[in-house]
Amino acid sequence: MSEQPSLDDLDRRILNVLQADASHTNTELAELVHVSPPTCLRRVKQLTDNGVIERQVAIVAPDKVGAGLSAIVEITLDVQAAERMEEFERLVATEAAALQCYRVTPGPDFVLVVQVADMPAYHALAHRLFTAHANVRNVKAYFSTHRSKFDTRIAV
Repeated sequence: MSEQPSLDDLDRRILNVLQADASHTNTELAELVHVSPPTCLRRVKQLTDNGVIERQVAIVAPDKVGAGLSAIVEITLDVQAAERMEEFERLVATEAAALQCYRVTPGPDFVLVVQVADMPAYHALAHRLFTAHANVRNVKAYFSTHRSKFDTRIAV
């Protein structure tokens, strides 16, 4: 497990503001967290350099870009040797519709979060990732009928 950097109150305030809206200018962010702009810029750079801030992104509404079907997919592999698990992870990493991939235990070997246009698009993805992959033994998919909560913020 990697060492956790020490976060003080200012770091936490910066992280909470950026997690809610990363589009603030440095001057706006500094004002919101009550520090000078140079201090704020230095702290954000330090948080980024330490890997606390991995990246800043825009969150896109799936239904506005034709990706209205969300699925949570459990995958069980036939052979769970480390190299076979890594092989599957590399395959999933190449698939744009696979938004998240987790190795889990107990139960299935992986849980994926996928976002596609519709059921035919899911079927094509399932063929590319699961059916055509000889080491996939079992696939169990759950399709979202309603998303009542979605957040990317981590409590800090």
